[in-house]
Amino acid sequence: MADKQQKYRQEIQQMMYVSGEPGECSTETTAMIEEIVRQQVIEMLRNCTEHAARRGVRTITINDLIFQIRDDAPKVSRLRTFLSWKDVRKSAKDTDGDKGAEGDLGVGDEAGGGVMQGGGPGPAGVEEAAKKNKKAKVKLPWEPSSYYSQEVPECEDDEDEEEEEMNSITLARLQKADDRTRVMTREEYVTWSEYRQASFTYRKGKRFREWAGFGIVTDSKPSDDIVDILGFLTFEMVQTLTEEAIKIKEHEDLWKERGAAGGGENGGPKKRKRAQGLFDPPSEGKTPVETRHIQEAFRRLQSRPKKSRAMLNGTRLSQHTGLKLI
Repeated sequence: MADKQQKYRQEIQQMMYVSGEPGECSTETTAMIEEIVRQQVIEMLRNCTEHAARRGVRTITINDLIFQIRDDAPKVSRLRTFLSWKDVRKSAKDTDGDKGAEGDLGVGDEAGGGVMQGGGPGPAGVEEAAKKNKKAKVKLPWEPSSYYSQEVPECEDDEDEEEEEMNSITLARLQKADDRTRVMTREEYVTWSEYRQASFTYRKGKRFREWAGFGIVTDSKPSDDIVDILGFLTFEMVQTLTEEAIKIKEHEDLWKERGAAGGGENGGPKKRKRAQGLFDPPSEGKTPVETRHIQEAFRRLQSRPKKSRAMLNGTRLSQHTGLKLI
């Protein structure tokens, strides 16, 4: 796996740094993560192609991608928020471009300085522009609300359970990031801020299409939204793998420390570990995660719930399971 040419070693290293791994990981570790993420992307594209074929079309849509992660409500909610704000930025950019064109042509310039029609600088124009640039909620065809022709008016203050769960997970990640950046120097924080922009797809569209197998796995030409969604999901995959691998390594290091503090194999006296002083140098540097930690993290993330396994207990059916999306 390490012999293959890596295309995203730098990006994966930066994503791991943001996810809590400050060490320089080996080439084998980043190659394993890249191959795992690539298999996940290929599996998603293959499933999307099958769903599109059932509809009698060859073009995959963003709903086909979101349908793959429909069981992960917090991730779906974060992805919908991502797409909503993308539409807001696009609408705001188009609105600014239209205003600039009207200003060049002199449209709406009145001698009295009144409110221009069609969204001028007055209160009515500001309110109209705000309505156009309002964050729209992305609707999915398998939700119960899409079964009816009439829509229930939404309240801005009300949040559904998915948004509340998404907010709790987002706040937990922000708390981790705050705890980590609190002790950083200015240079370290600048580096961390730059690494947060790491992406598989941003300004790497051609490389990503070749890497993901567009044209081989699927004949559909990907749109910009599909590439952006895959870029969002690949970052989430690397972050999830890294966080799980860090937990495994911390548990492993804890057992090693307990074993060392418990005395040698010859039954010698237990040595009490001296407490770390305020100005004492660090005892030893932390080693980065290794390939075995990534393998164990991937194995745990691929494990099936007990409920699905219990349905086959007492039968002779083989428990063949496909690749589970992270």
